[in-house]
Amino acid sequence: MEEPHSSGLFPDPSSAGDIIERLLRALPALPPVVRYYDDFDDKQYSIRDPSNTMVFELAINGRTIRVDFTPYELRHALLLKHLFVYLLGQDLTVSTAANYLISATHLPQRDIADIVCAGPVQIASVWAALRVREMPVSAYILAKSLLRLLCRYRIQGWSDSYSFYVTNSLPLPARDAYAGVHSGDVFLSLDEEAAIVRHLDESVAALRSSASVPYEALCDTGMLLCAYQFAMRPIQIAMLSMRNVRIWHEAPNGLPTVHLTFHMAKQRSEAKRRPLTRRVKREWAPVFVALDKWRRLDGASGNAHFFNVQSNYEAGARIAALVRKLIGSDDLGTSTDLRHTAAQRLVDAGASHEELAEFMGHSYVQTGLVYFRTSASHAERVNRALGASDVYRRVARIAHDRFISPEELTQLKGDQQIAGVPHGIPIAGIGGCTSGQPACPYNPVTSCYGCRKFMPLRDKAMHESVLASMREVVVFFEQGARGDTRSPTYLQLQRTITEIQTVIDELESEVR
Repeated sequence: MEEPHSSGLFPDPSSAGDIIERLLRALPALPPVVRYYDDFDDKQYSIRDPSNTMVFELAINGRTIRVDFTPYELRHALLLKHLFVYLLGQDLTVSTAANYLISATHLPQRDIADIVCAGPVQIASVWAALRVREMPVSAYILAKSLLRLLCRYRIQGWSDSYSFYVTNSLPLPARDAYAGVHSGDVFLSLDEEAAIVRHLDESVAALRSSASVPYEALCDTGMLLCAYQFAMRPIQIAMLSMRNVRIWHEAPNGLPTVHLTFHMAKQRSEAKRRPLTRRVKREWAPVFVALDKWRRLDGASGNAHFFNVQSNYEAGARIAALVRKLIGSDDLGTSTDLRHTAAQRLVDAGASHEELAEFMGHSYVQTGLVYFRTSASHAERVNRALGASDVYRRVARIAHDRFISPEELTQLKGDQQIAGVPHGIPIAGIGGCTSGQPACPYNPVTSCYGCRKFMPLRDKAMHESVLASMREVVVFFEQGARGDTRSPTYLQLQRTITEIQTVIDELESEVR
């Protein structure tokens, strides 16, 4: 692992190993057994005789990760093991500690010797030389961990009083962790979100009609729902247990109520135990009722994973595969994209900093500030709801069955002709439904626009009249509710108006 180095502090290649050996003599011996806890398996694991074990096989979130020390010289490997034990003692997860350790390939012995011998006086120049190299951020964090280890054992002039200096005066390489959020590249479009919502609606409709839905497909739909509605990470979704899915059947023929309890991820150990309880949208609750029944028939109970996935990687891969199939794109669709989209959707709807932090499971309110910097203003949100915003106007053709003529509408059965009184406004004659209104569990008119079974009337004036009526309701809400754009009714109006506008745009494009 020796590499040429330009610092000039150790011209003799063998001296770097000697420096590490002297450091090892100053450190206490490694414990005979290193124990760590894996959240996914809810189990404690052990590494026995770490000093002489050259491959650590770590159980992490349902997978086995191998950390191989054989490429390193023995003294170098032993020091890296000390760093691993130190990182575990700092309340880091075994996954994070392993990731830092894997990046040690970027820090040969010569670099480590330079860092050890620099001391507080010369570390700034050594760090500057390291920063000009293109290394992953995890390699620089590992180097800082080495300095903190020196501080802890008061080696080479370091002490705990230098901890603040190590953290704040030795900068990591500049990077924009939220570049995708700033550019908007990580957000799904309204059309792509509509495709996800339609898939969830159609899955429920299939269950309610007693159609056969494959178990694996139903699991994928349930995991997608958790990522889309609740912005949960794959590890949180994969770890959801049977006991943390609670179902109430309040009425014999009504929709059930489903509560899910997730746990915070990527946080310190104390915060991890904080539960995140979420209620599934009642229209989508049948997905969890069906899955719960299926899992119990298999004998699953208690700590068994609800979605029966073997790792967080499997959960993330299956969610991404389903989303990309639905939106027809390979550029977006990861659970991280769904998480960013859910956060921005909440902020655009008027959520406060505290509400966003609670929804996302952030330990600090400041973490979500980036979404507020990229959010539209309140006026733009109102324009979006009115369908008058060019930024949020749909470009792609909205899903529906086909346009029909007034003559075709009159020939449809009465239950296939759409009529309703949304928000006290009587509306009829906008089109037909291929399955019929009695078979649909959703509100007529407001839920028809954007549905694949909707057959809109080929009459632009009719849809413009409905659009004007819905805009009057939005203005009423804006004045009466003082701009509470977070209410479900307001958000439903926003979606309906956007889809009505798209139908009108389609009819206009046909004329042109």
